Order: sequence, then C-alpha cells, then structure tokens
Amino acid sequence: MKPISPSVPTRTPRTVTTLRDVARLAGVSPATVSRILNGTAIVADDKRQAVEAAIAQLGFKPNLSARGLRSGSSMTIGVLTQELESPHFTAAVKGIDEGLLGSGYAPIVVPGHWNPDEENERARLLISRHVDALAIVGGSLSDDQVLEFASQLPVAITGRTLTGERLVSFDIDQREGGRLAAEHLIALGHRQIAQITGLAQQRDARERAEGFMLAHAQAGLPVDPRLIVQGNFEEQGGEDAMNRLLDGGVPFTAVVCANDQTLFGARLALMRRGLRVPEDVSLVGFDDLPPARYMTPPVTTVRQPMFDMGLAVAAALLRALGAVPGRPVTVPPATLIVRESTCRR
Repeated sequence: MKPISPSVPTRTPRTVTTLRDVARLAGVSPATVSRILNGTAIVADDKRQAVEAAIAQLGFKPNLSARGLRSGSSMTIGVLTQELESPHFTAAVKGIDEGLLGSGYAPIVVPGHWNPDEENERARLLISRHVDALAIVGGSLSDDQVLEFASQLPVAITGRTLTGERLVSFDIDQREGGRLAAEHLIALGHRQIAQITGLAQQRDARERAEGFMLAHAQAGLPVDPRLIVQGNFEEQGGEDAMNRLLDGGVPFTAVVCANDQTLFGARLALMRRGLRVPEDVSLVGFDDLPPARYMTPPVTTVRQPMFDMGLAVAAALLRALGAVPGRPVTVPPATLIVRESTCRR
C-alpha cells in the first residue's frame, strides 16, 4: 500500500499594484501619475483628485527606494538640532516632521548639544550620509560654516538672518520679545525688575537682554546692574540665578527670565524661600513651552512659534528640492502671552 502524500496547498500569487494600474483606474497616463507623485509639475485638480482616489482604492504604495535610486536621491532630510529632550527644539523638529508628511522624504535627527565642534561634526556626518537637504535648528555654527554646507546641498537654518545660494534662514525678533516681556512688567507698575539672562555667547540671549534694556530706556527708567544675573537657559541655572538674586540683598518685585526653563527653576527657588508668585515676585518667561500653561500659577511668557518655524523649514527645503510647488509658510512673530505669573504692583 502506497503512503498517502500530504497535499500541498496552492498559494495564490500576491498581486502587486503598479503605477500603470493607478493610471488605468484614474484614466490618465503613467507619466501623469509619476509627475503627481514626484511633485515635478503642476497638474490639473481633476486629474490629481482622480489619481489620489485611485491610489486610495488600490492601496498603492510608491517604491521610494527605486525612485531614490533613479534620481540619485536618498529621500532624507538631515535635521541638526541642539537638545533632543528640550521642548523648545522638539516643537521645531515636530514641525519639520509634519511638514515632510506625504512628500516621501523622511527626517534624520541628530543633536549638537550647543557645542560648535560637535555641531560641525554632526552636520558633516549627515552630509556624508547623502541627505538631500539639511535643516539646522538653532545652534552656534559660524555663518561661514553654514554657507559652506549650503554650497553642497540646500540648507534651512533657524535663529539667524543669513542669505546665500541654496540657503534660507528663519528668525524671530528676539530683541522685540525681550522688550515685550519687560514692557509688560513696567505697565503693571513694577520698577525694580531683575533679569536672569541666558548664555552671553548665544545671540538670542544677548538680543533678549538688549530688549529688556530698550523697554526701560523707552519708559525712562534706570536698570540696576546688580539685578542682572546670568543663567544658562536650563532649570538648574534658573534656580541658582534666583538664589543669587535673593542673597544679593537688592530688592526686586519682578523678574524677566531668559526662557521658560529658566523660569521653572527660578519658581522653585522662590517657593523654597516661602515667596509667592505673583504676589511677592512676578515672573515672565520666553518660549511658551507646553508646561508653561500648566504651572502653578500658569506662566506669562513670550511665545516663539517654533512648530510653525519647523513647518516653514520643511516647506522651504521641499521647494529647494523641487518636491512641492506653492508659497512659503509664513512664520508669525513673537507674542506676549499673559497668564497668572504676573500681577499689578
């Protein structure tokens, strides 16, 4: 008796949807589908909608690797930021990521830790990995270094005003932001206003400090140099700076902090000394980080639109790469957000 051979199930070949399938269903040419996917030409809205509907119906997934090989593109955008754990920089990176959605490009994010040598090394590393463009969020690279990178690939940078071929920059008026913060306290009747600055070597810290001085000059008020202490843009620096102010013996009723993280540390120092915010000391921050609205009390601060700036960076780089048509994204100016950490004197 012959052994019974087990039956082998027949496998149905997997159907792969092709670009031609999409074209056939949409009633357009394969070339039109390709142009829509690559963003290389303006296509009539009815054809675009038909192609998008066909892609959705068929579940078509473009072969980005093949497209990259054909074009010599890696389909990646290098993003050099400073601190991965900082909500300030995270907001900008999120904006870049969202701005790239649907483009076929993916971000590769590396930190520079506010170290010029490390920033330079990380930027060169990204370029050596053949990213198609480079986004630089803040940092302390020199203008010459940024221009050198822009000679090799499209670059968008935040936190400075710089022009060059294949280079676009986005900046917020830091001086105006510092002025708004101090002006708000002056309008509330405060006359003994302290300032916790950021690191002197960073341009945004210097310009915010200049805005603080400008608001006093416009109001005809003197500034006591003993009430200006340096922080480092971090919570511990804010706590240490506030303790130095309190130990200095010079009375003050309000403090302009270099950023929200500085304010969070300063707020802790005041609480440990038994001082109330804003009844004893009013506080103003800078950035409008997500925790600012949930502090006790919620924080008055100058809002930097970092997420919008990230969107603008992504749009600028995609345009530079010929990936999308359209107008630039407009970045709103810095604005004062008044909450409950300040009160009338």
